[in-house]
Amino acid sequence: MNHTGARILDWFGFGPSGHAAHADHGHGTGPHGHTHGVIDATIATTDRGIWAIKWSFVILAVTAALQVVVVMLSGSVALLADTIHNIGDATTAIPLWVAFMLARRKPSQTFTYGLGRVEDLAGIIIVLIILFSAIVAGYQAIDRLINPQLVTHLGWLTAAGIVGFLGNEVVAVFRIRVGREINSAALVADGYHARTDGLTSLAVVIGALGVWLGFPLADPIIGLLITAAIFGIVWQSARSVLTRMLDGVEPGVMGEIRHAAEHVPGAQIVEAKARWIGHKLHADIAISVDEALPVSEARKITAALEDELFEHMPALAAANIRLATANEQHDDPHPHGHDHGEHHGHHH
Repeated sequence: MNHTGARILDWFGFGPSGHAAHADHGHGTGPHGHTHGVIDATIATTDRGIWAIKWSFVILAVTAALQVVVVMLSGSVALLADTIHNIGDATTAIPLWVAFMLARRKPSQTFTYGLGRVEDLAGIIIVLIILFSAIVAGYQAIDRLINPQLVTHLGWLTAAGIVGFLGNEVVAVFRIRVGREINSAALVADGYHARTDGLTSLAVVIGALGVWLGFPLADPIIGLLITAAIFGIVWQSARSVLTRMLDGVEPGVMGEIRHAAEHVPGAQIVEAKARWIGHKLHADIAISVDEALPVSEARKITAALEDELFEHMPALAAANIRLATANEQHDDPHPHGHDHGEHHGHHH
């Protein structure tokens, strides 16, 4: 089987990589339990993201082109709404691609964390593109309800709807799988967007059936339902992208950090914070250890916790672990800004 064939199988979960790529994380490489510096994770995941974007762009562009022809033949406003959406969906690939290209840049004096955050910006642009396509589709449908027109070529219309559904579903599976694999909220949002497009394409088929059964208004009504579905996706995607942008993390992330600490005897978490920068997670953790321990022992505990964190959390790019100050340990609600603790930060 050629390389592309193998990769396509891989997409749908039949190939050797996928989540298995992360599964080997943290085993069999000496006492530390994980290899450092083999390959920059951001570059690897970003390449995978770019690959996903490229293919989904090609598939959607072909799908939309076929649909445009049928819109001209049939005059169906439901199909027009769907086609506008597909074109919008293909164009959302562009900001994502730019974001993933920028994410590969090395950190600089100005952007000390790199440019992973551009992905949040791309997510916002995607949400706005989806919103715009919803408004256009809604306007067209309302216009048709007021000024009904004859819809023809119903067989072609049905075929175009089915093509639209298949093209979008393939792209949705593509994007959601890879988005989850590399932890990109923007790519997952884009995947759900493609999935709605697929369902709207099926709705076009239902509209065609309605017209064929003698309900000419079925077409614009389906167009309106499609618009409502798109607004739903706008809301869902905006929420997930904005959560990331405002340094929010999923509920399970903090649980994972505390779970990792339970595996390290002597490490008591006093404070833990985490945030996403692009599709990489950064954690800041303060731990308290027994005061009587020598510094070398305390270091061993922080190193062990760090190893546990990287083993539990494949998306983790950096863990900065420090010893809590006396104020923090006594649960002072106003800890002083000074950090007397020893820093043990590590970038993965």
